[in-house]
Amino acid sequence: MSDAVVDNLILDLLEWLSARDRSYEEVIEVWRTSCPKFPVWEDVTDRELVLKEEVHGRCVVKISASGQALLAQRK
Repeated sequence: MSDAVVDNLILDLLEWLSARDRSYEEVIEVWRTSCPKFPVWEDVTDRELVLKEEVHGRCVVKISASGQALLAQRK
């Protein structure tokens, strides 16, 4: 996949997360892949666009400040 396609999917993931915080399990179920040409989850974590926090004993995925900035920049 081209970088533009992956970048658009990253923005889709950030939009999806902007609706509400999601559990790590939910995010991985929807966004993780083993395909090296479809590295959306890996890219957002490598770029630190999301962060994982423990909330009430569960891992929650949220958009980081840099992820929010990227999403705002692209709107």
